[in-house]
Amino acid sequence: MAKLFSVGFWETIARLILRNRIGIIIVVLIATFLFGMQWDKMRFTYTEANLLPDDHEVNIDYNTFLETFGDEGNLIVIGIKDSSLFTVENLNAWNKLSSEFKNFKEVETIVSIKDLQKLVKNNETQQFDLIPFIKDSIRAKDEISTLQNELFEQYPFYDNFLFNKNSKAVRSAIYLNKKIVNTPARKDFITDVLIPKIEAFEAATNLNVRISGMPYIRTLNSQNIIDEIGKFIIAALGVTSLIFFFFFRSWRATFISMVVVLIGVMWTFGIIGLLEYEITVLTALIPPLIIVIGIPNCIFLINKYQHEVNKHGNKAKSLQRVITKVGNATLMTNITTASGFATFIITESTLLKEFGIVASLSILAIFMLCLLIIPIIYSYLPMPKDRHLEHLNKRWINTFVNWMERMVRYRKITIYVTALILLIASIIGIYQIKISGSLIDDMPRKAEFFKDIKFFENEFNGVMPLEIMVDTKRKKGVMKLSNLKRMDELEELITETPQLSKPISVVSLVKYSKQAYYNGNPKYYQLPASQENNFILSYAKNSSQDVDLLKNFVDSTGQYARITTFMKDIGTDKMERIEENLREKIDKVFPAENYNVTLTGKAYLFQKGTYFLVNNLILSLSLAIVLISLFMAYMFRSFRMIIVSLIPNLLPLLITAGLMGYLGVPIKPSTILVFSIAFGISVDDTIHFLAKYRQELQANHWKIRKSVYAALRETGVSMFYTSIVLFFGFSVFIISSFGGTVALGALVSVTLLFAMLANLLLLPSLLLSLERSIANKEVLKEPNFKIIPEEDKNGDR
Repeated sequence: MAKLFSVGFWETIARLILRNRIGIIIVVLIATFLFGMQWDKMRFTYTEANLLPDDHEVNIDYNTFLETFGDEGNLIVIGIKDSSLFTVENLNAWNKLSSEFKNFKEVETIVSIKDLQKLVKNNETQQFDLIPFIKDSIRAKDEISTLQNELFEQYPFYDNFLFNKNSKAVRSAIYLNKKIVNTPARKDFITDVLIPKIEAFEAATNLNVRISGMPYIRTLNSQNIIDEIGKFIIAALGVTSLIFFFFFRSWRATFISMVVVLIGVMWTFGIIGLLEYEITVLTALIPPLIIVIGIPNCIFLINKYQHEVNKHGNKAKSLQRVITKVGNATLMTNITTASGFATFIITESTLLKEFGIVASLSILAIFMLCLLIIPIIYSYLPMPKDRHLEHLNKRWINTFVNWMERMVRYRKITIYVTALILLIASIIGIYQIKISGSLIDDMPRKAEFFKDIKFFENEFNGVMPLEIMVDTKRKKGVMKLSNLKRMDELEELITETPQLSKPISVVSLVKYSKQAYYNGNPKYYQLPASQENNFILSYAKNSSQDVDLLKNFVDSTGQYARITTFMKDIGTDKMERIEENLREKIDKVFPAENYNVTLTGKAYLFQKGTYFLVNNLILSLSLAIVLISLFMAYMFRSFRMIIVSLIPNLLPLLITAGLMGYLGVPIKPSTILVFSIAFGISVDDTIHFLAKYRQELQANHWKIRKSVYAALRETGVSMFYTSIVLFFGFSVFIISSFGGTVALGALVSVTLLFAMLANLLLLPSLLLSLERSIANKEVLKEPNFKIIPEEDKNGDR
């Protein structure tokens, strides 16, 4: 291994690249074309991210529920809160709008005011009949008054489901065909049918219609993800190209770098297509990430080429030295960066695993493209002009390097005290971090559909489904009166919980049956007594399929019952307390030996998935630290150097975690990526600095201070350049409409900024303070990897 990455190895690579330029360019173009052919295999996700592994207990329970009752996320709700709805013209238009959706094959059923029917006892046939509230259409104002009185005062079954009797808000429920809920057909129906029809209704009536429900939220959220990919790529290209041009003052160098990273983006899309992965909120970040991570590679290579040209003016020799001198350094730094992303592969979450695989492969691909394309293109271009080399002697960068050197020489105590204060403050902040497991926490808060979610939370207590499945462990056990009473007792707790909506289940239907049996008297909306139970249920069982009271709430065997409620967007801590209360009631009401009761649903699944990812965060970050430590141990063969190098890289992570606590940024699926990503990138600077420091020790005959200052001046410029590119590059994610993406961009940017300062100030200070124990023969051992070739030891970089 040591011989593999020796200077001789890189000299061979340089000869192969420069002697086979046309062949390599053809291979790159063919590979790019083949990757482009894979783009049609890319799929945009049509479901929420499942954060749990397939064999997790919560996932198994959810899949069992789906097998028993079908997909629970097929409900779209449309609502209005406006007194002008209750006019003859507007109410008829509203009813017509709801009825129109019945004509589409994508719709399973509609429940609206127009469809509401009274359950009426038929003594002759001993069954229930359905009589519509509205037989045809509304003709007069007094009909509306009668309708309102009946609905809002006499039929509690529909209250908080189709209307809110206190605020007079009204909604219609559109149940999609469960077969199309997780397919492109759902998107086509929502974008091509639902939204245009509602917009036409709004234009005709001047009423504001609110739309929500999981299929609708998923569709618009997915579209936002798709829209943001292009926005991020353009922003990343714009920001990095401006910074690149500011540093190099060369349109030619800027254009070449942009071409290279764009090819890298094309390869990334090809990798996603080749692996047939879905584009999720995480994989959508990878293309702009490749631009941000690829530009520092271009900076190192072009900067080195111009340094060499400036030194001896030989283009061929300069190109050969670019590969031999910078090849190893860029390979090592790209491997450590890829390792930070690759640690997500060990998690059992499919979402994170796919993100880790695509990101790590793409990072290695962009390294290879930079190393091949940049020297080859420059080999065909004329020598750089004097104006292209002016950036090598900028005064402002020398001022920055001089400031760093002064701080390390004379202000070490200040550096240590500042680091200690930041560490203490960070630890305090870490204890204030909260965990968020909300399905909508990262959704765009300025989007209209997010405002609609809040509308339905205020009027109907939420749209996020929470399901409870009761297994009575015996066929037809659900309809036993004792079991109905147990379910009713559990539903009373749900009703009393302000964060949950009124539950819907077979219990509500049986109560409605009793009310109907007693001629619609609302005071009889309750479970029947034991002497009433048999003949009331016999009416229900004799009813036609159109009055099938058990449909959707009891399985075909009568063994399983379903209680559906909806929850508000609440914090994980509140959700935990609600779950504790529910489980306490379930354990009390449903003895485990006779019943099996499970909590499930999308919202519950996501919350549990968040906790699962937090545990995996600790594992993946620990693995990243171990992997990179082992990597550095192999490079430097010094345990003490590992300890010293970890301090300036772990401190920024702690500072960022502390900031999250102080600023109220919770740990959630998007923000847990920050630490492994930032650590994998920030350690690159440490590798560059320590490699140069070790080389300077040998060149300066163990004059430690001289070696530290020389390494600082030598690596400070390139570290500053790349850190600035990374800082502003990751900052482009702040323009996202997704809260989690904004937090990811801001936190990684801040972490990398702190990491740069730690590596330029704290690391050299530690080396100077611990010189007796660090600078010894252990450090002088021949390293396994020559990060910087020996001929570069006099500051020629």
